[in-house]
Amino acid sequence: MNGTHSSASRIRRRRLLATALALPAAGLARAQAAWPTKPITLIVPFAPGGIADITARTVAQAMSKSLGQTLVIDNRPSAGSIVGTQAVAKAAPDGYTVLLMSNSNAVSEGLFRKLPFNVTRDLAPVGTLGFFDLAAFVDAGSRFKRLAEVIAYAKANPGKLTIGTISIGSTQHLAAELFKTSAGMDAVIVPYKSSAAVLSALRGGEIDVGFEILGPFLSQVSGGTLRTLAVTSDQRFPTLADVPTVQEAGVRGYSVASWNALAVPAATPAAVVARLNQAANEALSTPAVQQQLQKLGVRAQGGTPQALQSLLASEIKRWAQVMADAKIERQ
Repeated sequence: MNGTHSSASRIRRRRLLATALALPAAGLARAQAAWPTKPITLIVPFAPGGIADITARTVAQAMSKSLGQTLVIDNRPSAGSIVGTQAVAKAAPDGYTVLLMSNSNAVSEGLFRKLPFNVTRDLAPVGTLGFFDLAAFVDAGSRFKRLAEVIAYAKANPGKLTIGTISIGSTQHLAAELFKTSAGMDAVIVPYKSSAAVLSALRGGEIDVGFEILGPFLSQVSGGTLRTLAVTSDQRFPTLADVPTVQEAGVRGYSVASWNALAVPAATPAAVVARLNQAANEALSTPAVQQQLQKLGVRAQGGTPQALQSLLASEIKRWAQVMADAKIERQ
């Protein structure tokens, strides 16, 4: 009798323990199913009004409809996207703080000696939002009509061709450094403080070629003050179908595209990451969002968290090598 009573007691204790263990899991599942229950902060580590900011606002508006909660844009510009990225890396992993990640995060890993976070360890990828071309521009009155002419001149006149970009370590600067190496030519890269300064230098004849993000210069191209010699990605841009890629212009294997994506703190529940990914991909599939991004020079392109993780890893490795080859000192 005592044995039977003892056995029954053990069974009851096991059931109680199983119930107790199941309660937190059930509560977590309900919490994830209910997410989001309040507005979500999307931290954009760039100043308002630029391509990244407008991309974030365009996609966030469409995502808000899908999620049933507003995505509030919080601009926190800084060199290398460090301030905004750190804020997200240290935030509660509940899905209510999201980062607009970019290739700037990949570059920063090799550019800075020490960062207050580890981008691959402290952040969980959600998915890409879009890719945007850079381009090689010349003034409309330039003697260069094709990129092949630029390369031929640089090879025939080592050190005389000048290429303008924004600051050292920027995507534009590194794209120009990679172009030099890939084309096997010697040219002088001149860094400027802003895209406006690069444009002014081009128009004033201070530099021969400018390497810049395509979007902000589209109006100058359509207005006839600049000529686009080539775009940097491996495909032509839809509204500039007659402009070749750098590869098509003769530089084999060259392909550079800047990109934006979403990421969250590393410990964010997988179900929340999946819901954010779904909302982002749904937003990017809508014609209105695609058209708005195309006006910015951005090709809307979503994807999986795994694809973004692979992209980030490959970009970190790639740009670290470019900086090493160009002998760019860590900051």
